Amino acid sequence: MGIPSAWAVIGCCVAVALLVVGEPLFRAPVGTRDILPPESARRRRLVGAFADLAERAGFGLLESPIFEDQGVFQRLGSANEVVTKELFEFFDRGEPPRALALRPELTASVCRAFVEHSPTVPWKIWYCGPQFRYERPQAGRYRQFEQVGVETLGTHDPHADVEVINLGVRFFEALGLNQIRLLVNSLGDPDSRPPYLEALNSYLHSRSSELSEQSRQTLQRNPLRVLDSKRREDQPVISDAPVMVDFLSGASAEHFAAVRAGLDVLEVDYAISPRLVRGLDYYTRTTFEFSAEALATAQNAVGGGGRYDGLVQELGGAATPGIGFALGVDRILLTCDAEGVFASKPADVQVFVVDTAGGESAVVACDTLRRAGLSVERAFDGRSLKAQMKRADRSGAIVSVIIGTDELDEGTVTVRNMRLGGSQRKVPTADLVAAVTGIVALEA
Repeated sequence: MGIPSAWAVIGCCVAVALLVVGEPLFRAPVGTRDILPPESARRRRLVGAFADLAERAGFGLLESPIFEDQGVFQRLGSANEVVTKELFEFFDRGEPPRALALRPELTASVCRAFVEHSPTVPWKIWYCGPQFRYERPQAGRYRQFEQVGVETLGTHDPHADVEVINLGVRFFEALGLNQIRLLVNSLGDPDSRPPYLEALNSYLHSRSSELSEQSRQTLQRNPLRVLDSKRREDQPVISDAPVMVDFLSGASAEHFAAVRAGLDVLEVDYAISPRLVRGLDYYTRTTFEFSAEALATAQNAVGGGGRYDGLVQELGGAATPGIGFALGVDRILLTCDAEGVFASKPADVQVFVVDTAGGESAVVACDTLRRAGLSVERAFDGRSLKAQMKRADRSGAIVSVIIGTDELDEGTVTVRNMRLGGSQRKVPTADLVAAVTGIVALEA
């Protein structure tokens, strides 16, 4: 065996030192984090609330791969930083290797699935799950992040736009949020875009010396994306820029008017934001954004979306209109914290089994109660009765079930109501479920 290298020896010493002082050898990668209980349960409740609303509106769940052929996302736009800078790219082990990417968003994956499976239109789906972008981590913004969203493909009807936007509005209401501002705009159609882009390009070039370096680079690739800048030095230029609503074709103006009329009849509050362009290049006509006024930051968007009537065709399908949105789970939960709603809560424990007899009786009791539909916790390691009762009290359980040597000999268990001053009684083991469910139902 050869002599270990100096670096190997140093590495071993560092590892031993870290273990000695209690520091972990490994941490979650930059821009990611572990989501622990009870926060993980709150996220699941949020997704459940969204699923309930979406499915009542006729949207079915689509589960798509976390990674796709890189070409799926390159259709998002060559001027887009999501494509040029933020993709997590890799090659598989095929011959030849194929270029793949972790999904940075889900609309392109939805459209790819639509082309591949040719479902009946209108195709209404909802989704949830992680996305990945290599960007600078900040509050509510991570390199792995979760979104929920909906997409409707196969209809030009402006009432589909209204349905999608209204679903987002009602979701925020369901969470108890009341400081969400809805911004809407229209980006026009192929007939509207050329004259507007010509006017915008001319204007931005005339004031390019006032733009940030990043926006000057963006201007060379896609003038429209300059309007999406949140940088302070760009705002005076953006505020005086031409607006798309002044260049709308007759068809686009009619469509936008119908969307606004639909929102009005539903009494949805919104503001027209003529410089709203969103962050991806595929949007046409209706665009919208939800901003959280409770977040004291310039980056206060919690989600948004719009029409993308050309994306399916870009992915090899027939020309198919689409409308949808995506909402960021992390930003939404930050907003909930800021408004003091939809708080996390400890696990819902109904029954705590206290075992001082040892053996398998507590194992059987826990399984019996769980199979009856109750949430059950217990202590381990043969702790004292006092210590286990403290655990039962801290768990918030409604009922504690005590199994000691006396109960074991008698074929009974002691059932204690933790909400009524600890009143308790012994019942035969065969009557355990009935006794416990009776107390739980009474206290619920």
